[in-house]
Order: sequence, then C-alpha cells, then structure tokens
Amino acid sequence: MALYNDTVMEHFMNPQNVGELENPDGTGTYGSPVCGDMMQIQIKVEDEKIVDAKFKTFGCGSAIASSSMATSMIIGKTIEEALELTNKEIIKELGGLPAVKVHCSVLADKAIKNAIYDYAMKNGKVYAALEGYDPNEDEDEHDHDVPEEE
Repeated sequence: MALYNDTVMEHFMNPQNVGELENPDGTGTYGSPVCGDMMQIQIKVEDEKIVDAKFKTFGCGSAIASSSMATSMIIGKTIEEALELTNKEIIKELGGLPAVKVHCSVLADKAIKNAIYDYAMKNGKVYAALEGYDPNEDEDEHDHDVPEEE
C-alpha cells in the first residue's frame, strides 16, 4: 500500500506555483522548529482578490504538496474566502494525508494567513477573520514538547 495517493504525489512531483513573486502584496512564512519544515507563501492582490500566489517550501513531500495545493486553491479567491480556507480543506483536496503528515497542511494554512496579515498591515486593511490574529503565535500542536523559557 502506498503512503501517498496520486494527487499528493502529483503535487509533490510537479508542484504548482513554485517560486517568488516580483513585488508581492503579502508574504507569509511559517515553520515548525520541531520537524524543520519551513514554508513561504506570497500573494498578489487586485481588487481584494488573490490573482497570484507563489510558494517556497523547505520540507517533506507532504509539505510541498500542501503548499502547491493551497496556493492553487487561493488563486482567484477573495481575501475573505482565502481566510476561510482550513488545513482540513487542503487535506480533502489532496485526497488525504497520512496522520503523521497532517501538520504539513497546517503550515500551509498558517503561511497563507500570515501572507494576508502582511498584506493587511501594509495596506491598512481590516478583516474580521484576522481580528486578534498573531502571526507569531505558535499553535502548532506538534511543538508541545518544547519547554517554555521561564
């Protein structure tokens, strides 16, 4: 039995939207110090719509596939729609991920939100979905073994 389905393999072997945008409207990075995966997503926005998105990911196949799928999913969406995207939807579009790799889709979800947050800060925009949002807050559940500094 294969660990990854055809959709995940396709997005890993032939990822969409790889690279960097020239003059992006928002850049979001998010990483996990525990597994070492690091993701950067950049967005281009016109009339509140994401017209382009690119990613650079340092990580495993699932992280790359999640980035590829996530950027494909937000292009053409409004900022509000992109903010509603969840890691569960990314996994669903990928046709599933092994349980140990679910956190990779969380990285994509957070990197998108961080890119939109960056765009909002640069342009004085306010989005209800970002109210109280802290791009540096670490909600990554697989980081719980890291002891907090006193």
